[in-house]
Amino acid sequence: MKKKFDKKEIVRAIKFLLFSMSAGLIQLGSFTLLNELLHWDYWLSYLIALVLSVIWNFTFNRKFTFKSANNVPIAMLKVLGYYAVFTPLSTLLEHYLADTLMWNEYLVTFINMFINLVTEFLFQRFVVFGKSIDTNVKKKDGEEQTVPEDEGAKTPPGLEE
Repeated sequence: MKKKFDKKEIVRAIKFLLFSMSAGLIQLGSFTLLNELLHWDYWLSYLIALVLSVIWNFTFNRKFTFKSANNVPIAMLKVLGYYAVFTPLSTLLEHYLADTLMWNEYLVTFINMFINLVTEFLFQRFVVFGKSIDTNVKKKDGEEQTVPEDEGAKTPPGLEE
């Protein structure tokens, strides 16, 4: 049994990549400000920068990439759950590679950002918004139209056989 990805899923992945890249710029910019200019501890600079990028990324991907009418607080709690696992693991990895092995701090940050990009896309696509994708779409006159979740979730778009 082969899964077929349609054009809509490719566009969705590209949108996620672009929004994630913009969130990466937010993360890198705020990390640089806190780490280089304010000389805060490395782990604190990383943690604050990560939180800022997560808020940015979630907001834009919910509205434009996944077009979800999902309950925002519940979706945010799911993302919080993802980051409750990812953040301590990535912070430990950052500390170990940058502080213990003396790897370049920016190289380590980029490695974590790549791991985050891939795992967060999969988590948001299939766990956070899986059944509510494309339930908040725009009508031709520009108004938002909410599609009931059971109508928008029968078969995840792009995963038909």
